[in-house]
Amino acid sequence: MRVSARALFWLLSAVLTLFLIVQPISVEAQLAIALAAIGLVSAIYLLKLDGVWRHVFLALATAVVLRYAYWRTTATLPSSDDLVSFIPAMILYAAEMYCILFLFMSVFVAIDPLQRNRARALEDAELPHVDVFVPSYNESADILSLTLSAAKAMDYPADRLRVFLLDDGGTDQKRNGRDPRSAAEAQRRHVDLQALCGTLGVTYLTRARNEHAKAGNLNNGLANSNGELVVVFDADHAPAKEFLRETVGHFRDDDKLFLVQTPHFFANPDPLERNLSTFDKMPSENEMFYSSIQKGLDKWNATFFCGSAAVLRRRALEQVGGFAGVTITEDCETALELHSRGWTSRYVDRPMVTGLQPETLSSFIGQRSRWCQGMIQIFLLKNPLFRKNLGMAQKICYLSSSMCWFFPVPRMIFLLSPLLFIFFDLKIFDVSTQEFVAYTITYLAINTLIRNYLYGEVRWPFVSELYEYVQSVYLLRAVFSVILNPRRPTFNVTAKGETMKEDRLSPLAVPYFVIFSVLVGATVYSVYRYETEPQVGGILLVVAAWNFLNVLIAGAALGVVTERRERRQAPRTVSDRTAMLAVGDAIVPIEVNDTSLSGAKVSPLGLLPDFGGARLGQIVLTRGQGEEIGRIPVSIRSVSEWNGTVSIGLRYEADASDYPMIAELTMGDMGAVRTQREARRRPRGMLRGGLTILAWGLGYPFRAFRHLVFDRASPKVEEAPASAPVLSPAIAPASVADAR
Repeated sequence: MRVSARALFWLLSAVLTLFLIVQPISVEAQLAIALAAIGLVSAIYLLKLDGVWRHVFLALATAVVLRYAYWRTTATLPSSDDLVSFIPAMILYAAEMYCILFLFMSVFVAIDPLQRNRARALEDAELPHVDVFVPSYNESADILSLTLSAAKAMDYPADRLRVFLLDDGGTDQKRNGRDPRSAAEAQRRHVDLQALCGTLGVTYLTRARNEHAKAGNLNNGLANSNGELVVVFDADHAPAKEFLRETVGHFRDDDKLFLVQTPHFFANPDPLERNLSTFDKMPSENEMFYSSIQKGLDKWNATFFCGSAAVLRRRALEQVGGFAGVTITEDCETALELHSRGWTSRYVDRPMVTGLQPETLSSFIGQRSRWCQGMIQIFLLKNPLFRKNLGMAQKICYLSSSMCWFFPVPRMIFLLSPLLFIFFDLKIFDVSTQEFVAYTITYLAINTLIRNYLYGEVRWPFVSELYEYVQSVYLLRAVFSVILNPRRPTFNVTAKGETMKEDRLSPLAVPYFVIFSVLVGATVYSVYRYETEPQVGGILLVVAAWNFLNVLIAGAALGVVTERRERRQAPRTVSDRTAMLAVGDAIVPIEVNDTSLSGAKVSPLGLLPDFGGARLGQIVLTRGQGEEIGRIPVSIRSVSEWNGTVSIGLRYEADASDYPMIAELTMGDMGAVRTQREARRRPRGMLRGGLTILAWGLGYPFRAFRHLVFDRASPKVEEAPASAPVLSPAIAPASVADAR
């Protein structure tokens, strides 16, 4: 009876809200009501009120959005008699309605995020047998050595843990290929990785043919193992020691649990973070997904597998024939299949892996193309709305996760629509200036407030628009390609660990320059029209302001496509652990500041002794009361001093047998990594966020055009780096031949 009464209450509330929304009122009254709502939600936002206030905020904001949608539908569309204006007007209208629908789905997902309690601690005798899969294709031996060593060193009984390297780069097919060079390289890889696995105590496993990409590789691992639980780590995702202790206990609490997913944490910046110099001060792009959206999905039992840093139940996987491989996003597809069978999932918001992101714009776009095409494949081939046994909340969550990847279409529509009025005087938004302010401006303000209220801790204002634009230029073609042929996309591996010796323009930069130039030209022409056509002055100002916002986003994107050099050969992971440095007869206590695959930066705790010119030594790792647990051979590369602090640069002089200690040094304690993650969560209000975009949009084009003009003589500017990934033919320009 209580449930029925609650349902009746919400139904009556919805009916009353809709009744009020459709009431005809004057423009002045609409503006006053909208401003009052904005004032109330702004107060809730600024005072950081939560609990019931969260629902008040979203209710008021929803009313403003629905009021806009009703007005937009009934009062702004041009007559169908004028097809030249009507067709683009309907395209713009459809893009707006998509965004409003997606906004409501996003609010539903994030309205009450779930914070999980830590997993129940289990005695060793209770712990299940675990198989760890590290799928690999073309990753280097040092990357694999760290990940495999860290996986092997996880705090777990050795007789209940097996680690597998699933090598798809050394298959029979590749070792016996027609190209003798490629075949010889695959054979060398096969032999070298077998030896590496033998040294590290890891099981090497390959297969006959490279069928069904990563899903097929993982299924080969399933067929050759028998652990109750399966853990998947990408080749560059080294786990912390506590990973299994923090996850496997959940499976003893829920016999229908098929998945425990944890967040991905990256040691290096993506192209936007590196080229705009934001890596140390701005929340990472994936923070919004892993720190907010996934917890919202968890509330509705819709957390999905993200391809790595996850634990899965073998019995569940076997029920659906293993990892799904119909689409190229096997992770989300697998989760959809299992949720449809009544299995449950959990999300643990504790970073326990350190991985690598794509370094260059080319590899970044290639990765996002695969995610985009794979999620749209799921929408088209396995639409969650029509999946039996999924609850309505789960359907909405999966629809949100797949439909969001249509964003290149509305993003480009919003980019081009102002140009139709500025250049061709097409009336695709038939309103007065007063109506535009009362409805559209207030809607945009409330939309921005919603996103800042829900995601402000993990996403700066307007940065989502920049990420979307940078991707949309190339992903737009990818979207239409998969719509036309949903089964066409193929799995492409994301290149990692690329470096650049100097600043340069990305090989993908040209379209961004063209778009920016057109938008600037439209701004100039707007000024001309304003001076010569006073009758269109009011609405022209509004459209010109819209176009100027696009100019700022496009200008900031020129900063992204101007790629900064990266001197470091390997990304560094922050650390705050102590150790000893032994050089000759001298031993000095040190604090390890950061580590990488190739070395570490340390600071002496006290006076630096005279090493007598010796350059070779060892990092001595200890625990407890100074008990030595191992050593890493190193050479001293540099000694420097800054503000009274001495820093010593060390390079590992290591072979495969030393990687367990390197993994201990790097992943033994991720406390500093988590501190770094929290330190980057520096919220910015809308004013400061707007000023940041303004500075980027006006400043970075000068740097980009300087490279365009003065670097033209160098062929390096025109060519993709040798290590650039091959993009899907659906999105690649002629000159340029990607997970989660």
